[in-house]
Amino acid sequence: MAYFTHVLRTLVGLILRRPILGTCVIPLMADDTIVLVLRRDNGLWSLPGGIVDWGEDVMTAAARELKEEAGLDTVGLDRLVGVYSQPKRDPRFHSVCVTVAVRVTGKPYPADPREILEARSFTPDDLPWDRLSHDHRQHLQDFFRGETVLA
Repeated sequence: MAYFTHVLRTLVGLILRRPILGTCVIPLMADDTIVLVLRRDNGLWSLPGGIVDWGEDVMTAAARELKEEAGLDTVGLDRLVGVYSQPKRDPRFHSVCVTVAVRVTGKPYPADPREILEARSFTPDDLPWDRLSHDHRQHLQDFFRGETVLA
């Protein structure tokens, strides 16, 4: 019984005390505008993204989340922007976020209105820098600097 308890505690610790892997997408339209989504939970603009599901790779998760949140299709990878792992980067839980810039097609719309209030494309000069969720300001700044970061 003591061995079973030890194994159970170890498994629970492994599952519940580890960062969650997620992805953020910088969607680049053909006119070089960037699509952001307005989150229902905090009323802030955000890069589309979410948690990588069991059995998915990062790019599959990024394409799925982009479609689910903004109704856009991924054409191809533009570049890896960075891996963001600061424990407080997401106020809900500790997550590691792989951020990619991708070329997209379609017209942005709030594909999941339970989660997203609005989806809109912005020129770089019109991005709502003061109303960005989580650490997405840093992701976008790194993108515009042309950097690939491990933060």
